[in-house]
Amino acid sequence: MNPRERRAARHQLPNPEVEAAPRQRRRKAPITVEQVVDTALGVIATEGYEALTMRRLAGALDTGPASLYAHVVNKADLDELLIARLCAELVPPQPDPAAWREQIRSVCIQLRDQYLKYPGISRAALAMAPTDLETLRVSEGMLAILIAGGVAPQAAAWAIDALLLYVAAYCLEISILDQRKVHNEADWVVDTDELQRRLTALPAGAFPHTTRYAAELTAGAGHDRFDFTLALMIDGLSHRQADVTLV
Repeated sequence: MNPRERRAARHQLPNPEVEAAPRQRRRKAPITVEQVVDTALGVIATEGYEALTMRRLAGALDTGPASLYAHVVNKADLDELLIARLCAELVPPQPDPAAWREQIRSVCIQLRDQYLKYPGISRAALAMAPTDLETLRVSEGMLAILIAGGVAPQAAAWAIDALLLYVAAYCLEISILDQRKVHNEADWVVDTDELQRRLTALPAGAFPHTTRYAAELTAGAGHDRFDFTLALMIDGLSHRQADVTLV
């Protein structure tokens, strides 16, 4: 079975008859897909997603880059495996029409927390067309929650895309800021007090609102802005009930 066939096989549901059939004894393979993913996550956790290349991964596995292609097709395939592993840790709740807002929020928070464990990994989720079963399991759970809450199917489908995009972008921005802190680049950007001083020092005639509301523009700690934006997006779905026709 070549790498592309292996990738296609990962996207299929298990076949009970095949699983039940006795397996032939094989020589133990030195590297498995699970080891590849584990090692890749280890590299990202310590060095960041940008440091993960096929060559760097091969070095961490003490093998040659060419041998990796017996397990993954390319970097994009590896990215999908990484995101799928994180999605495997998510537990979408059973849909409750009375609590759909909090339920969809909880899935987004779970995903956020997984992304933040591995600096920059959310970049791997951008522009990805998910086909892995674990990734699809999460989107299936989110779709079930929104539809149970009365959100129109088309609105629910697009809302999931928007929510996942926002979570990925939010986590990616945090990883970029953290990286700049390590390299002492543009410290003032992440220093709220300094940023506020710079805004209030602007010419009030040219920037009347910016200078007046500098405190509001720079307010927020921890995940305050994440929580605000998530609530804004989810509350907006209340106007996209199943009886509303999208234009």
